Amino acid sequence: MRKQHFVIKLENQELLQELCGENDCNIDKLEALFESKVISYGNEIIIETDNQQKQALFKILIDKIDNLLILGKHIDSDVIQEVFDLVIKSSDYQKTKIMNNFIDVGKYGKIFPKNLSQSEYIEAMNKFSLVFGIGPAGTGKTFLAVAHAISLIQQKRFKKLVITRPVVESGENLGFLPGDLNQKIDPYLRPVYDVLDLLLSKEEAAKFEERKVIEAAPLAYMRGRNLNDCYVILDEAQNVTKSQMKMFLTRLGENSMTVVTGDPSQIDLKKSSESGLVEVMRFLGDIDLISFHYFSESDVIRSKLVRQIVDAYERNAKII
Repeated sequence: MRKQHFVIKLENQELLQELCGENDCNIDKLEALFESKVISYGNEIIIETDNQQKQALFKILIDKIDNLLILGKHIDSDVIQEVFDLVIKSSDYQKTKIMNNFIDVGKYGKIFPKNLSQSEYIEAMNKFSLVFGIGPAGTGKTFLAVAHAISLIQQKRFKKLVITRPVVESGENLGFLPGDLNQKIDPYLRPVYDVLDLLLSKEEAAKFEERKVIEAAPLAYMRGRNLNDCYVILDEAQNVTKSQMKMFLTRLGENSMTVVTGDPSQIDLKKSSESGLVEVMRFLGDIDLISFHYFSESDVIRSKLVRQIVDAYERNAKII
């Protein structure tokens, strides 16, 4: 499929030649920054991309460089990098990026990110088949992952949503808990069910249940399975042991999408060093097909009070 050409016109050809630099060295820099083909023609500079975020960023960047050229500023790759960094941090660009990344969940409508970090998290889920969402409570890690899954299932991209959590958090064992399997795991998966209740109407939820589109299961029941054509969410992954994490990640099948969420500051294992999430954070980050997205305490959106509580814990941890 041919990529769209996004065209920006400068005042004259001379300005464009100065922008391009000697032997088009600045064009090379622009192509590296945007990971897209950039060409010049007459007084026009063109980027080949249908990515609206790249187009918006390119437009803001070229406009600012154009203003520098009119003021007589010499443009080289270092200047382009400086302007690019400033644009990325600008509120106008951040607002554009936030509005362009959303999740469309059928009757619920469009779910827009509440900050830049959530926007980049959604962008990562749209690009990668394995995403780790890591950070404190209240940042929307699980909510956005479930919403993204429901959206893609409604688009028939996947057949089923499989949600799993570790259920042995404080040395307890399922066998010691009362009731059948569903009754035993219900308290652990209740936060996920709450998200589903928000996203789906009663009719949609009934249809999903009838078709067995959503499956919730403890992590121990993932062993031996191949999860083909599934959207898989592993929640509370900080409480997954190293061996459990390896088992889980090797279950992923063809045409699968996986989001792993967790908060390393809330490990309930007897030995925090046994956390499989902490381990993979150390050595899976170099794999190009995997995205690690880190939320900070400043990204907490649950309430002002929660944000202040998280801040207090962060400060206390640094003192200790």
